Amino acid sequence: QNNEEMPSDVASLWTAPLVMRRSDNWAKRCRLFGSSSLPGGVGRTTQKRMERSQEENSPGKSKKRKSLPGTPSEDSTVGGVASCFSLKMVKTQSSTVEIESILDGDQMDLIGDFSKGYLFHTVDGKHQDLKYIDSEMIVSVLTGKFASFIKECVIIDCRYPYEYEGGHIKGAVNLHMEEEVEDYLLKKPIQPSGNKRVIVVFHCEFSSERGPRMCRFVRERDRLGNEYPKLHYPELYVLKGGYRDFFLRCRSFCEPQSYRPMHHEDFKEDLKRFRTKSRTWAGEKSKRELYSRLKKL
Repeated sequence: QNNEEMPSDVASLWTAPLVMRRSDNWAKRCRLFGSSSLPGGVGRTTQKRMERSQEENSPGKSKKRKSLPGTPSEDSTVGGVASCFSLKMVKTQSSTVEIESILDGDQMDLIGDFSKGYLFHTVDGKHQDLKYIDSEMIVSVLTGKFASFIKECVIIDCRYPYEYEGGHIKGAVNLHMEEEVEDYLLKKPIQPSGNKRVIVVFHCEFSSERGPRMCRFVRERDRLGNEYPKLHYPELYVLKGGYRDFFLRCRSFCEPQSYRPMHHEDFKEDLKRFRTKSRTWAGEKSKRELYSRLKKL
């Protein structure tokens, strides 16, 4: 109160920029809470609020708080927050679904190296990770309807030799061993020319096990031999229904025009021999792969 009695060093501290700045900020906070005074006023305001809340909570003096004009009530505020939250949730969910659909579409519609879309119209099949085509699509290839788009379409018949000799699709190559397919396709890959594609179609009797397994094997070996995502054969298909369905629908495109099932009575010994050979080669293959992995350790 008496500046004359205040020491000069204390006066200099009081008028220093830091103290003045803090005093200004404190005044602003007081005005923000509706008080024009300094800390004492804030204490009185807080005390009044506590007394008012005690009166409102006392028996017989419970009053419903009135909303000021233009101020949203508690119910409307809660409803508004809920509606805003639900709107954000809907927007988030819709955007997530949209993104997932785009990613799924891109993944499903692009060939293995992601360079372009699939040429053939595909149909649903047993294995969701593979692309299936029907017999009519093979006939379209054989009759030259895709000649301007395809350099070569290799049809791999994965059945056993006696099945193939009993009737097969015209131009199909009989390769029932993984080793044979690897030598035929990957040792000297067929190169596309210009914009014309190289397409490979796999099938067996029903395209249930042998054909799909061979298709996956080629893709796996192709991946291992190339830097991702490059592939020698990015466009692979499986013939839905296999040779049996094709023979029933398009017999004129088979040679000879006959069908010999795998479990034919006259070829039981051949079936046993080929199955044993396939299992032996598969076992030796797994041993070779294990040995190569151990060498890398």
